[in-house]
Amino acid sequence: MIEKAIIEKNIKENAIQDFISKELPKACYSRIDLKKTPLGEKIIIYTSRPGLVVGKKGSNIQKITEILKNKFKMENPHVEIAEIENPNLDPKSVAERILSSFERFGPKRFKSAGYSALQNVMDAGATGAEIIISGRGIPAKRSKTWRFYAGHLKKSGDISQNYIKKSLVVAELKSGAIGIKVHILTPDVKLPDVIKLKDEKKEIKIEEKDEVKVIKKSDKDGKEKRTKTA
Repeated sequence: MIEKAIIEKNIKENAIQDFISKELPKACYSRIDLKKTPLGEKIIIYTSRPGLVVGKKGSNIQKITEILKNKFKMENPHVEIAEIENPNLDPKSVAERILSSFERFGPKRFKSAGYSALQNVMDAGATGAEIIISGRGIPAKRSKTWRFYAGHLKKSGDISQNYIKKSLVVAELKSGAIGIKVHILTPDVKLPDVIKLKDEKKEIKIEEKDEVKVIKKSDKDGKEKRTKTA
């Protein structure tokens, strides 16, 4: 029963995500989080451009809320907007910007778009990043794949499965469809094979022993006397 509930929740969340991605302007939507509260269901929309998502006088939010009630049978949906602090570390935002560039200027500048996006990701502090552009829309006789990568990126294991942020978008162009994959390893992820050496400062105590000094003195008779001082 628990597995069935999880599957139903994921299907519903994916359906809502597909709907919101089509309703909102392109290159501004990243992802959503669906949470249950005592007052109803909360939908948090993560975006790099909150103004475009909200719309004029909240028109987009009102429209989305009404459709969530009617189409997805939500009793009291509450839509919130969360701004992404650094869009260059969000793979969906990076992929959408490349897609927007293809739709505006065509795929002829795909190398420039790929290298520029990769440089922005690394400048934002990413540990590693990979951008894969493939499809028939790329200027070539056959379908081709181009890979742009930099830094350190895990390809297998727990880090690859659960910690690397991934996104895939498809650009539908006149010349054909182009798939854009973006993988980013953000700087907050601690890699298990990274070893840092700590500099331990050892305090060296030097014990100074009392030195015995011999001072020569002469008495009235001219004889020398020796005295010890600590």
